[in-house]
Amino acid sequence: MRIDPVVPQPGRGGVAIMSVVKNEARHIQDWLRFHAQAGVTDFFIYDDGSDDDTVARARALVGVNVVVVPWRMTGSFRKPQAHFSRQVLAYAHALENFGPAFRWMAFVDVDEYIVPQEAATIAEALAPLDGVTNVSLPWTMFGPNGHVDRPAVPDPFAYTTRAAVRADAILNFKCIVDPCDVSEVRIHRFQTRSLLDRTSNDIGQLSDNARRAGDFLSNSSLQLNHYFTRSDADLAEKLSKGAVSGVSVDRRRAKLEEKRALVEATAVEDLSAVAFLRRKGVHTPGDFRKLNG
Repeated sequence: MRIDPVVPQPGRGGVAIMSVVKNEARHIQDWLRFHAQAGVTDFFIYDDGSDDDTVARARALVGVNVVVVPWRMTGSFRKPQAHFSRQVLAYAHALENFGPAFRWMAFVDVDEYIVPQEAATIAEALAPLDGVTNVSLPWTMFGPNGHVDRPAVPDPFAYTTRAAVRADAILNFKCIVDPCDVSEVRIHRFQTRSLLDRTSNDIGQLSDNARRAGDFLSNSSLQLNHYFTRSDADLAEKLSKGAVSGVSVDRRRAKLEEKRALVEATAVEDLSAVAFLRRKGVHTPGDFRKLNG
């Protein structure tokens, strides 16, 4: 979907996150807490018809600026035939209405955590990318970690094994962009006026939007932890909700099961999220859950 880049506000700065959510009451506070520790200043939650406590829980945390946007919208044309998913439309809406205030805006789901590897914040990790307006982070895919039932501890502590490879069905990307330079919006890739059909990895290496070169798949500075299955119980619930992208339930189930098998076939330990929290003085799940209380 093409859009006109928005005009930046004077003094804009910081990092915002936008996410489309549905019935994430169990997970949303932990996701907000983690990214607040990573220096995210503002969260734009587009609620896709939740009928649980997602919205109330998102608004309940202290010291976290959360804007909730009710979002039930789909667009299509007959001639020429075209369809826009609610997710793409929501991304465009966020860029045009909230983007002018920020240097960076990330577009991730509530099962995706942006983890600074050494920096104190996401903004600090992005600071060396002077002139870059489109950053692509490859999925680092985490599996159920042996959890059949939902664990009582937050995702970064519960899920510490991930696929050793980034390829095939378990390779995709989410993006952090300069919201005032975006000219085309998709779920997993953007175009910007400055870079056109090019994007950067987390260390400034440019690629076209295919992003398949092995040396482009960097997680040196920022790692995108994708807790895509969580426990077996969570996976069953995820399948029951359907996808905001409009993919059928059967197709979604097949894709998720394929990805899970690939993750478990090469599983290795990864404590990046736990290590980040420890650098912040957060050593236990109890410490974490006290944040923003």
